[in-house]
Amino acid sequence: MMPVALGQMRRRPAAFAGLACALFLAIATVTLFGSLFAADVTAPASARRAATGPGVAVIAGAFGEIAVLVAFFVVVNAAGFALRRQHRELALLRTIAATPRQARRLVRGQVVATALSVALPGWVVGWAAARRFLAELRRLGLAAPGVRVPGSPVPLLVALAATLAVGLAASAVAARRISRIAPAAALTASSTEHGRTGVPRLLAGVGALAGGGLLLRLAATRPAEEMDKAGQAALLAAVVLLVAVAFLGPFAVRVLVAVLGVPVRALAPGSGWLAHANLRGYARRLSSAVVPVALLVGLSGTMLIMTDTAGHAARATATGVTSATDVWLRQAEVALLTCFATVTTVNTLVAVTAERRREFALLWLVGAHRWQLTRMLAVEAALTAAVGVLLGAAVAGAASAAFSTASTGSPAPSVPVAASWCIVAGAAALTVLTVLATGLLAVRGPAAELVGDDRD
Repeated sequence: MMPVALGQMRRRPAAFAGLACALFLAIATVTLFGSLFAADVTAPASARRAATGPGVAVIAGAFGEIAVLVAFFVVVNAAGFALRRQHRELALLRTIAATPRQARRLVRGQVVATALSVALPGWVVGWAAARRFLAELRRLGLAAPGVRVPGSPVPLLVALAATLAVGLAASAVAARRISRIAPAAALTASSTEHGRTGVPRLLAGVGALAGGGLLLRLAATRPAEEMDKAGQAALLAAVVLLVAVAFLGPFAVRVLVAVLGVPVRALAPGSGWLAHANLRGYARRLSSAVVPVALLVGLSGTMLIMTDTAGHAARATATGVTSATDVWLRQAEVALLTCFATVTTVNTLVAVTAERRREFALLWLVGAHRWQLTRMLAVEAALTAAVGVLLGAAVAGAASAAFSTASTGSPAPSVPVAASWCIVAGAAALTVLTVLATGLLAVRGPAAELVGDDRD
């Protein structure tokens, strides 16, 4: 099945662009922190003793654990959508006697080929980032001059192996549905959405929600002297709560869309009604679009508010020097996590919108004008952004409150209002512009041809 897999990738490279970007980021991230660990392990004992602070390995572990988790989350999300955009083709293969095992092998081959194609640039970027990060640590006095990033290939191979393992596992789970059902049913399933959420997904969501609550409690009960540990626990709680949002998204989306849809229908009776009906009827699809927006707002907001709160706490206890180092580390982490969240937001919104080209073409055929489609997409994008921002803000608020309780004794954190509004505005603008641009590109050409076209 490898020739078939490579043929599909050559014929539709755009369908695999998001997966390639996610795999590239994951390989670069694991290479970055793996190289920092290798630098600490291979450094002379005298060099490690000469450094002040916790050491390179400890900093890399504390800084990298969340980044690697989020990078793998991006890979899982991208792998699922890369397969989702091929459901129709996989269903057609099933109808011409392709076995479930062959379908799964095809998907695995695509993941492996995509990972190998981005491995080298990912290694180069990760290794260069490790050198830059280590140089900054030396400037801050957190690493001795004798600590260097080694030229060992071990971090590079570990990065590729770990990323491949996550990508293959994600693709196996995503391919399970279409490979297990009957061939005729597979073709129908490729164009429909399940109306019910399975019990395993519901249980997983409840479990993630409970785990996030326990991590919030752990963060809130840390003493003020262990602010770094409280911050790591709070940030990990935010990630786990966002996983819960991903599992329980369809439930939350139905409620929020029902509430937000009332003023939308009143303000825009035509396009607003149609957009609201689309979003309510396809809650799972909307949930897929909302989760990355919540990820962007939740992680960026959590890091921003925690950094500001830590700065206030440090100034209150006259520990300004330590605060400056912590602020630099957290700013670097904010930039990295924001990059991941932005990539997964764009990937998801492009995939979700592009797969609706037949729906847009049908509306066009029955008399809808292009400007009406544009208004409908704009309303849908605004509702998607609003739901994502609300869910992300809820996660950021819970995590920041837990961290503030540990660092200042008060559950009310220090919130940089202007920067927080910039995050909200940025997430909303990214959502609306991505959906509109993808939607308008998807309806180029004659409507009759778009209805019968099998491309995404």
